Amino acid sequence: MAYDVLAKTISGGFQQFRLTDAIDIILIAVLLYHLIQLTKETRAYQVLKGVGVIFLAAVVSDTLQLESISWLLNSLISVGIVVAVVLFQPEIRRALEHIGRGQIFSRESLNSLMSGHGEEIVDEMHQAITNLARRRVGALIVMEMRTGLGDIINTGTPIQGCISAPLLENIFEPNTPLHDGAVIIQNGEIAAAACILPLAEDIAVARELGTRHRAALGVSSVSDSVTIVVSEETGVISMARDGKLVRYIDSKALRDMLESIFIRKDKEFQLPTLNFKKRRGER
Repeated sequence: MAYDVLAKTISGGFQQFRLTDAIDIILIAVLLYHLIQLTKETRAYQVLKGVGVIFLAAVVSDTLQLESISWLLNSLISVGIVVAVVLFQPEIRRALEHIGRGQIFSRESLNSLMSGHGEEIVDEMHQAITNLARRRVGALIVMEMRTGLGDIINTGTPIQGCISAPLLENIFEPNTPLHDGAVIIQNGEIAAAACILPLAEDIAVARELGTRHRAALGVSSVSDSVTIVVSEETGVISMARDGKLVRYIDSKALRDMLESIFIRKDKEFQLPTLNFKKRRGER
């Protein structure tokens, strides 16, 4: 264990400290740093801080040769790892997906899949979303990035159609068969409609926002997708990505975001400050 190496170094001085020990400690420090970065905005972060306190206590007890306390803390750490895997399975899955979405494992870029139709897709989607917002028609559009959404696509009705403003507006027209649910954009096409998304479990979010916004947050928490929501109560356009929600997206920001996805893949659209508390009860 890493804390055994650290405890040995502190108690015995640097005489027994080897180059491999230094490499071991550096690697552990790097892994812990990235683990904190991945979990700092989740409920697992508080548990991680508690584990850190127990870890430091174990190092101190080993250094002071408190055998009973050392055995108890070491046993607690061993059992705690198994418990953490069970309790925080969604966070662990998200972290592993984040690693898998690295450049080494990335799929074919959307630029090559667009085949020069990026500007047309942006124009059609921008027109559809702004029209829906102006008419206050609720909408939920999920754009697949690197993480595949095949399991979510299977919950809806297959479309496999070209992206066009009339088609998107017709899908979300009230009292039509496909209006209730999400549209999934995959490889520059409308893959499916009326899809069921996982809902965000955060109680605070559930109190402030309605089902569409919770669904947008839910799917953005388990994938790297970008989701656009149009509120049917206010016509406000919102966007969810990486478990964060930003609201009151205007026409220019909407176009910039769409262009960053379908045209300028090398220029990532930056999320503004998280804000979802100005209005209540939006769906």
